[in-house]
Amino acid sequence: MEFSSKLLEKAVNEMSQLPGIGKRTALRLVLHLLKQPKEQTQLLASALTQLREDIRFCSRCHNISDEEICYICSNPAREQSVVCVVEDIRDVMALENTGLYKGLYHVLGGKISPIDGVGPSQLNIPSLVEKVKSGAVKEIIFALSSTMEGDTTNFYIYRQIKDCDVIVSAIARGIAIGDELEYADEVTLGRSILHRIPFENAIKNS
Repeated sequence: MEFSSKLLEKAVNEMSQLPGIGKRTALRLVLHLLKQPKEQTQLLASALTQLREDIRFCSRCHNISDEEICYICSNPAREQSVVCVVEDIRDVMALENTGLYKGLYHVLGGKISPIDGVGPSQLNIPSLVEKVKSGAVKEIIFALSSTMEGDTTNFYIYRQIKDCDVIVSAIARGIAIGDELEYADEVTLGRSILHRIPFENAIKNS
């Protein structure tokens, strides 16, 4: 792709680093921004800069937050002793959109995947295990995607906490095997967490 401007080429190259954005789409987006009033582009740039510089992660659940403790963890109306384990922030948003789950979350930040070089030490697993061992948690709900990596991660965590006095359940398999949680419709996702099953049963049925 030939560019008449080095500035345009640089902007397109940076835009094309985003997931699902190829060079042609990046070019279309950059040209669109150039057609907009300069103030609008500056607002976008400012919002992205502020996001990158000021965003925080909840010290309790690792969810994205504006404060040290996110609004979910700090909400006294939430069931503090029930923790739903998810892969990333998008899964928190998907479950919250169901309006059916009233407990807390724990965001792992990924799944165990040796082929991708992701091991347990690179995820937020130790803080979850510590949370369970402290006795503050009465139930852990595994809500990772129904993939080999998700099941491996579930089983790894289960082995760390199986001797603790905690109920370990998994969302019902209303989610198709191999599906990502964020793409499930809200009704299916809501029902799957309401009708969760003991994790031991999930292992036997795998």
